Amino acid sequence: MGRRPTIASAAERVQRTCALSDSVSRLRYVRGAREAALERLGVRRVRDLLLHIPSRYLDFTRVTPIAMADVGSDATVVATVDKVSLKRPRPRMQVVEVWVVDQTGVLVASFFRQPWVAEQLKAGDVVALSGKVTFGYGFRQMRSPFYEVVGAPGDAGGYARVLPVHPVGEGLSASWMRRIVSAALADAGDVCDWLPASLAARHGLMTLARALREVHFPASPASAERARRRLAYDELLCLQLALLCRRNIELAGVEPTRHVADGPHVEALLAALPFSLTDEQRACVDEILSDMAAPRVMNRLLLGDVGTGKTAVAAVALAAVADTGTQAAMMAPTSVLARQYAEKLGPVLDAAHVSWALVTGATPADERALTEAACARGEVSVVFGTTALLSEGLEFSALTLVVIDEQHRFGVDQRAALRRKGPGADLLAMTATPIPRTLALSVYGDVDLSRIRRRPRAGAGVSTHVISPDSLDVAWGAVREAVAAGRQAYVICPLVDDSDEGDELEDVPEALRSSGSRVRSATSTLSELRSQVLPGVACDLLTGRMAPGEKDLAMERFRAGRTKVLVATTVVEVGVDVPNATAMVVLDADRFGLATLHQLRGRVGRGDVAGTVYLCCAARRDSRARERLAALEATSDGFELAELDLRLRREGEVLGYRQSGGVSLEISDLDADRDLVEAAHADAREIALEDPRLAAPGHRAMAIEVRDRFGGYFEELEHA
Repeated sequence: MGRRPTIASAAERVQRTCALSDSVSRLRYVRGAREAALERLGVRRVRDLLLHIPSRYLDFTRVTPIAMADVGSDATVVATVDKVSLKRPRPRMQVVEVWVVDQTGVLVASFFRQPWVAEQLKAGDVVALSGKVTFGYGFRQMRSPFYEVVGAPGDAGGYARVLPVHPVGEGLSASWMRRIVSAALADAGDVCDWLPASLAARHGLMTLARALREVHFPASPASAERARRRLAYDELLCLQLALLCRRNIELAGVEPTRHVADGPHVEALLAALPFSLTDEQRACVDEILSDMAAPRVMNRLLLGDVGTGKTAVAAVALAAVADTGTQAAMMAPTSVLARQYAEKLGPVLDAAHVSWALVTGATPADERALTEAACARGEVSVVFGTTALLSEGLEFSALTLVVIDEQHRFGVDQRAALRRKGPGADLLAMTATPIPRTLALSVYGDVDLSRIRRRPRAGAGVSTHVISPDSLDVAWGAVREAVAAGRQAYVICPLVDDSDEGDELEDVPEALRSSGSRVRSATSTLSELRSQVLPGVACDLLTGRMAPGEKDLAMERFRAGRTKVLVATTVVEVGVDVPNATAMVVLDADRFGLATLHQLRGRVGRGDVAGTVYLCCAARRDSRARERLAALEATSDGFELAELDLRLRREGEVLGYRQSGGVSLEISDLDADRDLVEAAHADAREIALEDPRLAAPGHRAMAIEVRDRFGGYFEELEHA
């Protein structure tokens, strides 16, 4: 039998666990510039450092001799530096060439615009190089590989078998990061485990203390992955619990409304629709009405690709509110879309004898005052609007349903503010952004899901073509043909003005955000089209930076056909419906995510004439950017594209979180960790059902961990 822990040893372990909240400045080697560098990485506490896991590992158990390194594949070689030279092939271009040798051959590593490499490496150093192997001028080569000095001159075997590579920044090298992490593990790594042993055993997870050691300094690549999965499960479970606890706290003490699900307004609205609901739409309607009629608050997300008829499904829910004698609010991310909903659903609601109103930032003051008064008296059943619905002047008599379109475009606080206008109100969120199941379960873990996959009316369809800037004339020719035939076109740009920075873009893959290449702006493109490419054609501008009234006028001119070509940013991505638009050109298409591009192309081909989309991209044919765009050419399935997008990018980028207050996962890989997502989702629901606020003594450590990780996003958890 093992030796039982003493009170002293247990107390020491508790003390180490508490030390996780200490500043990293208490650790050895963390002073001055290194402390500042860690802070720039978001590492302020000891726990931040221990959860700052390596981004990759150099596996020296699989070192490849230079002569055996396969051209076209990734490899790790360990060799001795023979020569280092700094070249300037042209002005402002610096290339460092590092010649390395082992017993089998010679390899040349080239580093572009990294002149400091010439100072860091010297002849005789034993280095590890990891990267893609190419061949040229008679030698194997690597372009800008990862490198690490692993031995002094004459020391060819004094390196670790698995070397972690942590994310670092200016003022902190990879070797110093390893030294600091090693010191932190020695001082505070033997921590208490907050995860109940039953859950760890259920999923075969290692202990927290062991996971922290193995993820940073693993015995093998396999043990590093097992450690990462333990930490990934922790992250996923904490997020799920944070979402569920927030929901439980928000709904504590509120009285849910049991809506009438089969009243005369619902029947009249279904009869007034110009089409019959599909089986999928009907199933979603049944799920929503069942939730609304139940003695609990609905929290449902309706997922549906472009054109699948989510609006019609939501309209049935609005009619149920009228049957109940209460009120509903439907919030859209733009005034253009809010007005469009009012125009589409207004006549159907009128036919079903459901009163409605529209409130946006452009609503005239006198009209708005009348709407506010009628709303406060309960004389209006449905109010469409933008964030103008959140204004203090708009009060509801009995708000029992909140419908939010493209909810990830609103911050957490905005969604909560609207629900506070009707405590206990049911929530129906809608999105046309295709979201993979794992992403929906993790980020929307407190929400029930309804999904529509098939379009009730396919339309004429869309063909997508990826072109290089040299072939842009082909795209402009297609625009001219569309205009000549009496139809219309979109031209989409990443930026509003030339003065904008590319790294400000909302939906840009991380690797491209600061690539330094010139990015097209809407204003300069409009000028170019008017003066050179499409002279005499009525072109107009629409961007999110315009005043609400200006945007409405620009959209109205385009919808009415007075504008033939609309130059825009992604403000047209969501919901804009102009069936006469049949052509689209997306400039710098590699600057957008697949989900965004898929929604953009859904703006054309919505009528009886097929749409054509040209995605202009300057990237090389063998690049990752072209690989992503080729997927758009090959499929029109939004959910398939979303799965691919998730493999290539972080979940926060897929949903456009960086400017809407969303949560980003740091350790989890939602593509590789599908089983963990499902497990964490189920476990969190089981725990929250038993202990809605994590107040039980057995959950105290878990509650502290949840608050520590996600309390900043969910303010209520800080005070729970």
